[in-house]
Amino acid sequence: MNWPVDLQEPMNMPDPYFPIKMNFCHSLEYGQILFPHHWHPHMEFLYFEEGEAIIECNSVPIHVRAGDIIVLNSNDLHHGISLCNHLVYYALIADLSSLQSLSQDAVETKFITPMTQNRLLFQSYITADDALERCMNDIVHEFKTRHLGYELSIKSNMYRLLTMLVRHYVIDDSNWQNHHSRIKNLERFTPILQYIEQHYGDEIPVETLAQMAGLSRFHFSRLFHELTNRTVTEYINRVRINRAEYLLLNSSMTVAEIAMASGYNDISYFSRTFKKYRNGSPTEIRASFANVE
Repeated sequence: MNWPVDLQEPMNMPDPYFPIKMNFCHSLEYGQILFPHHWHPHMEFLYFEEGEAIIECNSVPIHVRAGDIIVLNSNDLHHGISLCNHLVYYALIADLSSLQSLSQDAVETKFITPMTQNRLLFQSYITADDALERCMNDIVHEFKTRHLGYELSIKSNMYRLLTMLVRHYVIDDSNWQNHHSRIKNLERFTPILQYIEQHYGDEIPVETLAQMAGLSRFHFSRLFHELTNRTVTEYINRVRINRAEYLLLNSSMTVAEIAMASGYNDISYFSRTFKKYRNGSPTEIRASFANVE
């Protein structure tokens, strides 16, 4: 698999004159990685129609089900894994510049500009909000049918969507300076996170990663924890265990083979680590999934 130069996802819009798009997404495998760790300056909304998944936003895992909505602010680091064999969701991605006006009116100065500058942020997880769900369904319908004037309808629904977020889901933005610092660290650590995703099966000394970042081990470890809310070892183990679980549920490889493929030379240590993160041994997880099938 060819990885991008870094984790900033290039965001191509089908219509450059209407930079709002919706992707229909689905997964048919438990444990499938829906998207690797990445970020982008656009806002994104994930709307789940069927199934369950884990969406990790800025290192916080969120268990989502049908009807749930994930709001990804600009520059949020996110990652997704399916928790079922039939997952259906929509990804609405918007360049907020499309909602900006040429005149500095109240909408522009009070809301849209602060959103584009990450001074107005929204909570990531929204559930049991019928009004917001209806709005998302209306946008999905407009993208599917593309009747005359669908752009007008979608743009008006985007304002409707943002209005509901502003009224009910704004998070405390008093720590904006900390958020700005986190974005700078994210840009600096992008090659490190990408390297871990590529080389999880190899030995990855902290010293090697620190050298890549041009930092001392102590300074690197501190900044890495600030960014991911995990130690380097915890982060690498989570990447490895995610891969191991996928192989357990979607391959005929033995547990020993999966341990080696996931970067663990000691099977006993692999089993203990797996149980720590999944509340069951590799054999138990594979057996329980087979029973469900």
